[in-house]
Amino acid sequence: MLAVCGRLDTENVGELRESLDAIAVGAAVVLDLTDLLLVDRDVIRLLREWEGRRHIVFRNCPAYIRAWMAADDLL
Repeated sequence: MLAVCGRLDTENVGELRESLDAIAVGAAVVLDLTDLLLVDRDVIRLLREWEGRRHIVFRNCPAYIRAWMAADDLL
């Protein structure tokens, strides 16, 4: 499990990407988003991609992030 907190945007998502890339594809991965306060559109796209392709589970995902991930207008 990895905990993500604070602000996550295209400028600082690299560290999270590196951490996830170090985990074997197919391994169980949980991102705890309890303390994630702010994300931008590019991060929402990335979270949606990770959830679909890498089978990453989001725990305690704020409702606004979930709603934004479900929106079709991000494509």
